[in-house]
Amino acid sequence: MGTTYSYAAQSDSSPLAPYQFNRRNLRADDVAITIDYCGVCHTDIHFAENDWGMSVYPVVPGHEIVGRVSAVGDNVTSHKVGDLVGVGCMVDSCRSCSACESGLEQFCKDGFVGTYNGEDLHDGSITMGGYSDNIVVSERFVVKVPAKLDPASAAPILCAGITTYSPLKHFGVKKGDKVGVIGMGGLGHMGVKFAKAMGAEVTIFTRSESKIAEAKKQGADHVIISTDEAQMAVAAEQFDYLLDTIPVQHDLNPYINCLTFDGVHILVGLLMPIEPALQAGGLVMRRRVLAGSLIGGMAETQEVLNFCAEHGITCDVEMLDIKDINTAYLRMKEGDVKYRFVIDMKSLKNS
Repeated sequence: MGTTYSYAAQSDSSPLAPYQFNRRNLRADDVAITIDYCGVCHTDIHFAENDWGMSVYPVVPGHEIVGRVSAVGDNVTSHKVGDLVGVGCMVDSCRSCSACESGLEQFCKDGFVGTYNGEDLHDGSITMGGYSDNIVVSERFVVKVPAKLDPASAAPILCAGITTYSPLKHFGVKKGDKVGVIGMGGLGHMGVKFAKAMGAEVTIFTRSESKIAEAKKQGADHVIISTDEAQMAVAAEQFDYLLDTIPVQHDLNPYINCLTFDGVHILVGLLMPIEPALQAGGLVMRRRVLAGSLIGGMAETQEVLNFCAEHGITCDVEMLDIKDINTAYLRMKEGDVKYRFVIDMKSLKNS
């Protein structure tokens, strides 16, 4: 495939900088993609800085990829040269376990292969992501981007979008349900849009009064300031579902008490131990459910793109020149983005 130009982190303390490497040649089921846009996810920062202790350097981040097919392998039938396509968080899985056979590759028994910092199942090489000018991916893990969607705004749907759509769909959110979305960031604002499109009455829980107007702008019917004890008391036992997008440790107990009986609290942002301790009585006495959800399988990833096209849903984005990626990381840590940076990969040529 020749030289691939990218931005990479060379260590946990080095800034991202230009880096060149060679993509693999096409296998029979591979699709080569010229990347036009790549969203910037907070997970990218975690891997670039080895926050989770599993990074293998150099790390080329990026798993919200939209581009055009430039070549296909001999056995490819789903995509052709020129197609507008996307690649999300996965590029392979075992394909034979019960999860994979059910179209739930994210729950692959052996673990899915990440778009970056994963180990290729064929040659053992480390995968390199979308902060680059091209990528090569098996056709099973490539989705079609509907023509109705703006390609740049569609890129974050491949992570932030599917992460919030999948649990709402799985747990059966429907017209008339009361859904609370906890947190008003990249995931939260997408959760509001999806829940509204499914017919739910949507409330944003936020710590900041300054986000009330923005929450309403995004489509929320109501806003609750979670630090206001009086507002939280009024919200007790009112919600069918809570979509919790907060990625850091926080007290779940006040939110659990906002669920009606049989209500479901869904974690999509927290990967750390729950602290402070969860009071189990809050679950037991009302048959409430504490659940988690991880992105979505490939069929559902295509489904969410189609859903977005049908309902006119896109992610709110700020376009980014790749030379400014390190500044963007600093701003993300401070919560200074509404709501997703998207790299215009044309800027890679000038970096």
